[in-house]
Amino acid sequence: MKLPNLDLETIDRIIEMAWEDRTSFDAIETQFGLQEKQVIALMRQQMKESSFRMWRERVTKRKTKHLFKREFIAGRFKSQNQKS
Repeated sequence: MKLPNLDLETIDRIIEMAWEDRTSFDAIETQFGLQEKQVIALMRQQMKESSFRMWRERVTKRKTKHLFKREFIAGRFKSQNQKS
């Protein structure tokens, strides 16, 4: 999968957001322009295999990683580091 050239600080922030339970893939796409498949590819590339498998299992079980699956909209936490 083709990933854009990202600096280390940006990669670290994307990984941090991907690990956060309440940060959706849509928020990552809005802020960094990476689709869910690209985030998954980035995580696979940047993490040890065992850590990646643990993350994938965790993400697969979370409704909060996808806006359309969420049961809530209002009251969403927004980090000060988040652009929009």
